[in-house]
Amino acid sequence: MTSTDITDLVQLNREYSPSSCIDDINVFIQQYIDLSRAAKDRAREHKKLHSDLHYGELSTQSLDLYLPTAASQGKLVVYIHGGYWQELSKEESSFCATNFQEHGYHVAVLDYTLAPDASMSDIVEENRRAMAWLYKNASQFGYDPEHIYVCGSSAGAHLAMMMLQTSWQQYIPGYQGSLVKGLCAVSGIYDLQPLLPTYVNDALKMDIIEAKANSPIFQPAPMPVPIILALGEIETDEFKRQSQVMVEKLRDQGLDVLFKIIDERNHFDVILDLADNSTWLFQETIALMTSAK
Repeated sequence: MTSTDITDLVQLNREYSPSSCIDDINVFIQQYIDLSRAAKDRAREHKKLHSDLHYGELSTQSLDLYLPTAASQGKLVVYIHGGYWQELSKEESSFCATNFQEHGYHVAVLDYTLAPDASMSDIVEENRRAMAWLYKNASQFGYDPEHIYVCGSSAGAHLAMMMLQTSWQQYIPGYQGSLVKGLCAVSGIYDLQPLLPTYVNDALKMDIIEAKANSPIFQPAPMPVPIILALGEIETDEFKRQSQVMVEKLRDQGLDVLFKIIDERNHFDVILDLADNSTWLFQETIALMTSAK
């Protein structure tokens, strides 16, 4: 490897390190923990939580389902957490549940097996099986299986986009159309190929074939549903480029995409806007679900 190659790799690693734009990631992780714990405690106190529901046989293949605390909309919001497919869990990822519950929505927060215990293909597959489980079990919990929406942050935004681009007949025999009726993807990576030489791939161990197969940018056009793509102003150029390229691809495919770079937000606190009723991100997500047929 030449000195130029080394310099380029250092720069690439920095571009794909969201924490390079902030002083201390732990401040935001603690916010995730505190808000999620409060949401879970509140839901449990009001008997509005089904915790550790299993969609598969592994201990990691589980989800928490939060029930509405206001008049039910009959709609389900699925939240998929980030952490570069190798960190975090549903325990730090229910920070937005209370806000959606108070607006009458069911909320499912997914867990999935992390790398290196699972490959990228395994992780995508687990999330698809979780979505199919939620569809099949809708009547048990009181939401409409034809009104399932997905939100995700960072790696979770990638996974959310892959859910939109899934052909569901394999998981739900005879199913036609998009199981996902609307999408809010925040600070995502939609082309995995640039990650191959970086530190991110140390645990994932993707090759070029797997990276392309699991990159939303290379998937066929999904069914036309409303989409929000967003990220923070305080993010690296590569994260901004990834979102802009994905937006252009979806719009070229004829999809309705609302895109925004949110002022004064970074990679870690922008998703917390879903926990705040007054923010653009939450209000537009509610509008997306309200307008969906």
